[in-house]
Amino acid sequence: MNDIPDIPHQHRKIPIPQPIRSDGAGATDLGPRNIMLDMQNPDMLVPPATDAGTMPNMRFSFSDAPMQLNHGGWSRQVTIRELPIATTIAGVNMRLTPGGVRELHWHTQAEWSFMILGRARITAVDQDGRNFIADVGPGDLWYFPPGIPHSIQGLEEGCEFLLVFDDGHFSDFDTLSISDWFAHTPKDVLSANFGVPESAFANIPKEQRYIFQAAVPGPIDSQAVPDPFGTVPKTFAHRLLAQTPLVTPGGSVRIVDSTNFPISVKIAAALVEVKPGAMRELHWHPNNDEWQYYLSGTGRMTVFAANGVARTFNVRAGDVGYVPFANGHYVQNTGDQSLWFLEIFKSDRFADVSLNQWMALTPRQLVEDNLQVGPELMNALRKEKYPVVKYPGFSYYPRKGK
Repeated sequence: MNDIPDIPHQHRKIPIPQPIRSDGAGATDLGPRNIMLDMQNPDMLVPPATDAGTMPNMRFSFSDAPMQLNHGGWSRQVTIRELPIATTIAGVNMRLTPGGVRELHWHTQAEWSFMILGRARITAVDQDGRNFIADVGPGDLWYFPPGIPHSIQGLEEGCEFLLVFDDGHFSDFDTLSISDWFAHTPKDVLSANFGVPESAFANIPKEQRYIFQAAVPGPIDSQAVPDPFGTVPKTFAHRLLAQTPLVTPGGSVRIVDSTNFPISVKIAAALVEVKPGAMRELHWHPNNDEWQYYLSGTGRMTVFAANGVARTFNVRAGDVGYVPFANGHYVQNTGDQSLWFLEIFKSDRFADVSLNQWMALTPRQLVEDNLQVGPELMNALRKEKYPVVKYPGFSYYPRKGK
């Protein structure tokens, strides 16, 4: 019971992880189990000795979310129904084929999006009749305020993106769609509204289209719609990767909120890179819960609540993580490639408190008396914030038998 059976094409054996800590705590698991899942979650199978107490689940994988398949693309979502702790934010992962359309629609929530791959054309019209048409690519964002009608269409290579909404109870299947409204409006009312015969509506959809296949649109210049009222005064799109990042020895951070993306008054975010052996420093957020989306790499996150409660979660690309308001936490890279993830907040501003900086700016004697520490630690504290840290000889690397 110590090895997985031989894998013919690799001619090697993979050791089965067991819930035994290096100090001997635990015992072998000989019963039914999901070994592949245990291998992906070593810090849940063998939690760090510092984990303690009862804490709800704070991680959910989009791979465990059901797919909505349509001609033209697919979608899946992680909401409070999948991750009950996530009350402030819901997320939708969507793919559109070349020409695939997320139909004309609007929401009661704000929509914030990060383009993962490919290119898309987005359109919107605001309450004053001002339009917006733009093409977006990898690393670009868009934001549509609540109630603003919009659409998304895949360009030549198609696209995949993350949608974020400022309400954990959100469902992408309960949005207000143009086809759904037409299907549930009497044709004589449509005729009177638009001033055309009822026959003009003979072929309208009988239900919401949601995602459908269409032809790839032409160049953006060919799709321009002259608007007598002009375009929107605040752009709905933002080039996040064009921002100069804050670079530290352990990685980089790009922050986007209403200060540099003025229309985004309900969602703030940071794109974080954690290099191998580095970690997102010990910190917390004083403005709201944190909703995370992991883009690449592998890592582990530990959350500290209060009264001796802490829990560690393993994370990887495609996972959603969550940290309740003001809970202390950190994220470590456990792989050999950079760990990239988004920190997202229901807020107009990004804000975090660094444990290191707090200690450095507090009277020295007070800190020494609280923690019973001496000059070795106190002299190393930094008054400047380093969101991602890595020090020679002190970097984190995963070790067997924690």
